[in-house]
This record gives sequence, structure tokens and C-alpha cells, in this order.
Amino acid sequence: MDNVIYVIGIGEDGAGGLNAQSLRRVEESEVLCGGERQLSFFPRYSGQKLVLQGGLEAFAERLDGIYRERRAVVLASGDPLFFGIAGYLVRRFGPQHVEVIPHYSSVQLAFARLGDSWQDAELVSLHGRPIAGLAQRIDGRAKLALLTDGVNTPARIAAYLLEFGMLEYEAFVCERLGGPDECCGFWELEAMSRHEFAALNVVILRRKPGSAGASRRGFAYLDEAFAQRKPEKGLITKREVRALVLSELNLAENAVVWDIGSGSGAVAAECARIARLGRVYAVEKEAVNLPNMEANRRKFRADYTIIHSRAPEGLEQLPEPDAVFIGGSGGELADIIAHAAARLRPGGVIVIAAITVETLYGSMTALAAAGLRTEVTQLQASRGRPILGMTRFEGMNPVFVISAAAAHPEEPD
Repeated sequence: MDNVIYVIGIGEDGAGGLNAQSLRRVEESEVLCGGERQLSFFPRYSGQKLVLQGGLEAFAERLDGIYRERRAVVLASGDPLFFGIAGYLVRRFGPQHVEVIPHYSSVQLAFARLGDSWQDAELVSLHGRPIAGLAQRIDGRAKLALLTDGVNTPARIAAYLLEFGMLEYEAFVCERLGGPDECCGFWELEAMSRHEFAALNVVILRRKPGSAGASRRGFAYLDEAFAQRKPEKGLITKREVRALVLSELNLAENAVVWDIGSGSGAVAAECARIARLGRVYAVEKEAVNLPNMEANRRKFRADYTIIHSRAPEGLEQLPEPDAVFIGGSGGELADIIAHAAARLRPGGVIVIAAITVETLYGSMTALAAAGLRTEVTQLQASRGRPILGMTRFEGMNPVFVISAAAAHPEEPD
């Protein structure tokens, strides 16, 4: 007994698409595992069939009691190491007990049907994952492949792209790849959003020739680029301050961010574009600001979550943050800081922008009470203004930027 689990990739063409090695492993096995669709490709199999159901952990527990005594094969769609079960089984049983024999992946077949290379494509799985945050993840990318599911269908994806004005993309949808009823073709987003597709499909997005889209580079965009309340009432964190705040937040791509007192949503939009694989929550108590926040969310292709609430109320429903920015507190500064500090992940940061010495003092006091190390910077910037063919400088209000970091587990307090 070799005590090896063979994980064999299989396509929509069934057993006929397997090579001789894969067929031999199936024929010699005593237990054949997989989804109902994969198992149906072998109606004459004489051994035990085990349907993969009840979650991976439960399936692995059953498999653990089988493969040591009987020859076991696990069937999986396409390449089992491409968003498939094989990676989990290797981690669970060890590479010495798992051998993978891949088939063509769905993405590989889709690009073959399109007749385009795919080494430069962004690969995104929406299978069992929320579509939220997709906008900032794909903005500016020239070529993408999206794996779908029953919720994130091609029609849902098209509607989402239309919501964020991503008209620069053309879509190529492949249904039932490798099977007798395979269907592949190009779609405009409007028509795609109204069409019902087969359950098994892959979506490829390509930027249309000559279309640069609305992608933005860099950060700390011009204040005028954001929708905001007029006349100006300090409801947008100024560009110079935003640049320092974003530096202090030091966001990872997968960071969870709270933007409290979001106002126009400018900081939230910038954070979402930096933490493109994470989640950003913009909390704002004034209903009058919500339309501007939504407008900036769409314009900047920054799919952050807008929460209409007076902090710290509403914060308990949010996941623990890696970074918190407090741009406004509505008189609840101490409670907001206490709540944020208690929820902050190890190594996380809290950054506060204060325009009054009272807010500065309250921030330093509350952060110290929470046991966080603090630093403060006074930022005084001036902007050039034309005057009689020359340039003068107009000073802006000074802003205090307070930063506090939670210790990493390996660091001393």
C-alpha cells in the first residue's frame, strides 16, 4: 500500500478526456471521491463512490480513514491546484501523501478559445466570495479572468462594472468549457447584464483597444476631484493632510480600514484603492453627506462600504481593523478611540486629524489611556495663488496628525 491520495483533474469531456495514467489510477482505485458531476462520468466503476459534501474538513476526516487502507482517488474539475481542492489536501495530509495529476484549467481553456495569452492576466475568483471590492482590484488592469458562481454570475458582474462606469471593458464568456454544449462569445456589458448564462462559465475581461479607462495613478488626489459639500465646511481632508495620513496608515493590500467621520469619503476612497484586496468601511453620521460619499465611491472605483451611523455606534458590527482614521468624532472622540483601540489588530494603527488644540489634547489623552504609543505632527501647508502675474502663498489652517500604533505580539509593551 503506497498510502498516496491521487487527485485527478477532469474536464467536461469526462473520462474520455483523461490521459492513460489518470485512467489507470481511477481503474486501480478502490474508493473514488468527488462531486456528483465528476462521479457520474464513471457509471461502471466497481469500487466505492464517496461524494464530496459537507465541507472540506468533514470530507478530509472521512478520507483520512480511507487512504491508509485502500487506494483512493479524488476527482476535481480542471487543475485541482487552481482554486481547487488539491492545495487543501496537500496541507492536510502532506505532499508525500498527495499526488496531483492536473487537467486543463478552465482559465487555460477560456484563453485558448479567445486566442490570447494569459500569463499577463489578473486572475480573480468570485466563487464563494463577495463581489464587493472588485472595482479597485481590477481598475487599470488590461486583461482579467473571473471565476464565477451562482451568485456572482456573468450578468451580476456586468451590472457591477456598469455601476462603476467600467465601459472600457469587453467581455468574453465561456460556458460549459470542454463539453459537447460549449459556448463562447463576446458580450457588451449592457446585454450581458440582462442575459442568463449556464452555471459553468468563465468570464474574461479585456480593455478595448484605444480605451484607457478612468484608472488613476498615485494618491492624494486634488480636492476638487471629489464631490463635497459647498460652501466649503471642512468636510474633506485636504490633499496635503491626506498624503501624510495615508503614509501614517501604512496600509497593506489586504488591510481592513475604518474611516470614522468620513465626510466626503475622500480618505475612504484613497484607502480602498491602496488596500485593494481588503475592506474599507466609511462611517458618517450626517445623511446630507451620503450622496457625495456614494458619488466618490463610484467615480474613484473604490468600493468601500458606507455606514450611516454616529460612532461609536455601528462600529461593533465591523470586522477588527488594521487601521483606523478618525476625521470627525461628533463629540464622541474618547469613546471612539477606546472602542477602536480595543478592537485594533496587533500592529494596527489609529490616525487622527485634529484642527483644534482641544481635539489634539483629547486624542493624546484617550490614546494614552488605551495604552498606545503616540506621535504627533503639526502640518502647516501653503498653496500658491496667482496675483498680478506673480505668485503668492496662501496659508492653510494648521492640522495636527496624531498616530498611535498597537504593539506586535513579538514586541514588548
